[in-house]
Parts: sequence; C-alpha cells; structure tokens
Amino acid sequence: MKLWAGILAIMLLSGCGYNEMQKNDESVGAAWGNVQSALQRRMDLIPNLVETVKGYAAHEKDTLQAVVDARAKATQMKLSVDALSDAHAVESFVKAQSEMSSALARLLAVVENYPDLKANQNFLDLQHQLEGTENRINVARERFNEAVQAYNTSIRTFPNSLTNSLLLHLAPKEYFKAEEAAATPPKVKFN
Repeated sequence: MKLWAGILAIMLLSGCGYNEMQKNDESVGAAWGNVQSALQRRMDLIPNLVETVKGYAAHEKDTLQAVVDARAKATQMKLSVDALSDAHAVESFVKAQSEMSSALARLLAVVENYPDLKANQNFLDLQHQLEGTENRINVARERFNEAVQAYNTSIRTFPNSLTNSLLLHLAPKEYFKAEEAAATPPKVKFN
C-alpha cells in the first residue's frame, strides 16, 4: 500500500507544473533583460547623435534639449522584473520610453532641414545604428510579450493553477503595451 501511495505521490508531483512555472518565470526575466539591454543601447547612442547634430544645427537647441531631457528621464525610470506585475509601474516605464521615441522622431525631422548633416558619414552611421536599435527594441518587446504570455498561461491553467495557489502565489506579469496615443495615426504635413 505504501508503494502505491509513493508512486501516486510521484505521479501527482511530476504533473503539478512547479518546474514549468519556475522556467517560465525565468524566461520572463530573461526577456525583460533583453528589452532593457536594447533600450540601454539606444540610450548609449543618443549622446553621440546629439553631439553630431549640434555641430550642424546649433540653433535647434530646443529640439536637442528635448532629446537630452527625454534620455535623462528614460534612464532614471528603472523597472525591475519583480515590478512587472504592477500595471502602473509598467505604464510609467512605457510612457518614459515613448517620450524618448517621440523626442528622437522630432530630432530626425529637424535633420531633414540640413542637407550637409544628412550627408555626413558620422551622422549616417549613427542614424543606421539607431534604426537598427529601434528594430532590436521592437523584437525584444515582442519576445518579452511572448514570454509573458507563456508565463501567464502556465500559472492560470490546471494543474499549474492549483500548484500556484497552494505553493507559489505567482502573480500575472504585465505585457509591454503601446500607449493609447499610439492608436491615433500621426499627422503628416508638408511645408
């Protein structure tokens, strides 16, 4: 009888999902690290971009200052893996990153008025690196959301949900979402 009870206990524990939920939690952390790494790369490129543009567009101080300010705000906003279950914290982080993207877009629009700058090899290299970084950020966000989906699904489906409610008490993680303003199409104006 003890043998059968032992076999039954092993079978129940092997299908409880404990290890799967731990693995998925680690995947979310790793994916979040990749998002932060891509965002840091963008932050590292910005001072070089601003300095390159300053030489050509000295009278565009307001735009350059907006980029510098947005970078400072975005680098101050840290979000740990533990805070990924806090919708308000994730929303604040996304807002800071969105402001950074907006400031960069304004800067690149200003650059259009400076043909010499657009032809400058240093600027072109930085612009290509920044474009590649933006692509990396997008890919990292998508992979993060996929990891969050797998994690959230694993803690909500049976028998994992039972194991989670009895042992782990893991909370669902928040997805990386666009701001509501992103749903509004941009207005394109030609002078």
